[in-house]
Amino acid sequence: MPLVTFNYQDFIQLLGHHIPKQTLIDRLPMIGGDFSHMNGDEINIEFFPNRPDLTSVEGIARASRAFFGFRTGLQTYETMTSDVTLTVDASVKKIRPFVTTAFVKNITMTDELITSLMGLQEKLHVGLGRNRKKVAIGVHNAEPVTPPFVYKAVDPDSVSFVPLAKDETMTMREILKKHEKGMDYAYLLDGFDKYPLIVDANHNVLSFPPIINGSLTEVTPYTKEIFIDVTGTDRKAINYALNIVTSALAERGGKIYQTVVFDEGKKIISPDFTPVQRKLSHASVNRILGTGFTGKEIIMYLEKMGHHVVDTGDGTLLVDIAAWRSDILHEVDLVEDVAVGYGFDQFETDFPKSLTFGGRLPGQTFFDGLRLLMIGLGFNEVTTFVISNKDDEFVRMGLEKRTMVEIENPIGEEYSGLRMSLLPSLLKLLRENRHHPLPQQIFEVGAVVDESAKNRNHLAGLKIDAKANFTECKSLVETVMRECGEKPVIKEKTHAAFIEGRCAAVLKKEKEIGVFGELHPKTIQAFHLEHPVIAFELVADRLK
Repeated sequence: MPLVTFNYQDFIQLLGHHIPKQTLIDRLPMIGGDFSHMNGDEINIEFFPNRPDLTSVEGIARASRAFFGFRTGLQTYETMTSDVTLTVDASVKKIRPFVTTAFVKNITMTDELITSLMGLQEKLHVGLGRNRKKVAIGVHNAEPVTPPFVYKAVDPDSVSFVPLAKDETMTMREILKKHEKGMDYAYLLDGFDKYPLIVDANHNVLSFPPIINGSLTEVTPYTKEIFIDVTGTDRKAINYALNIVTSALAERGGKIYQTVVFDEGKKIISPDFTPVQRKLSHASVNRILGTGFTGKEIIMYLEKMGHHVVDTGDGTLLVDIAAWRSDILHEVDLVEDVAVGYGFDQFETDFPKSLTFGGRLPGQTFFDGLRLLMIGLGFNEVTTFVISNKDDEFVRMGLEKRTMVEIENPIGEEYSGLRMSLLPSLLKLLRENRHHPLPQQIFEVGAVVDESAKNRNHLAGLKIDAKANFTECKSLVETVMRECGEKPVIKEKTHAAFIEGRCAAVLKKEKEIGVFGELHPKTIQAFHLEHPVIAFELVADRLK
């Protein structure tokens, strides 16, 4: 969970009301967090990652005004128009397609604001931004640059500028190779021959998203006007990020000015604080929470969570949700806010009304038998991640890339899809245990997901040893098949991950249900191993 550190006196000043320090420590986590520690006036609280709007002291102060009853309902901020525009060039669409911007004036850059703004930016990059892949935020001193701005893609060797934290001019390609941030996030631009760039009317570089800003627009204690750009691969996510950052600056007295983004013929005005409206029924709240709240009580609890609510009179509420609340996706999220507003500590605890006993799922007895069999053969059971990636599943196994079930918003490239085989995960585990003595024998009974997105249960085993050979692997597979009541039918097979002539398929009713043999040296080296490896993988569902 993101840890937010703030000064108690600064928080009270932002809140505009007094709360005793101990009361704050006791009650504030009820919004959705966990008190970590305190050192004098410095308070540290870990907030749940589903509330990115609470990852700054400004957001916490806003939520606290409503939660503690000082100013309930929807917080609003005045926005003014400006002549600041940004044009999106078509060249950037295949690289990092979305951008949104804002302009903030009347800023006093105190030490507290600088610290909070930097912390908020990094926490949004990690959480909402998925380590900058989905969202990257640029905060700029607006005074040295001149709008209109342009967001485009350029040749990485054609543009040079001085990046933040450096005093020498570097090309964009050099930044990825030499700058600390460039080396950390270079993978985000892998495979592209052009890189995104934001420049002003005089071709001054503001930002090289999602990597680094230019030093020209570095924010200093003397900065009075701020230009914010948010780029990414998800339009909703960049809008939420912009709303969170700009509303935090508004809490510090900043005056928010809307800007215009021209994108593929569309005129997009941002930031947009228009609330999202959702319906919520009294019956749903009480059914899910097991309560008997009246409509007025539900409204009161929702207003404590910063919502504006109208009762339609027919058992339905119309809830206006703040534009920075990215966590409200479904009616049940509003029900959760009702529970938070009421207070989780106010719910009565009770013992279950009836005692029930769990039972085993069909087929688990058979899989447990397979586990006992493998343990009896001297193997150690392991459990690995179902999430994998195409490089491990195909490239390192010497196979051509195929379709696999991929995750829409992966936390990283290593965990971007659902595995189609157990062997790559087991090989990675051997790699992590290279420092242990040989032989090592491991197996797993687990789920894989095929190209049609259906789950299949597989059994796979590996042995790494200087004397491991095909004959030993064949004996292991025959033992497994025999103990499952099957007469093994074995046929020679060619498989890129195995040595030619030392690989075979296992057949049942003339259909292939598995493969085994000696792994090819290229496969072994691809997983950074140094000794012979025998491996087998069977469709456990077909062994029943």
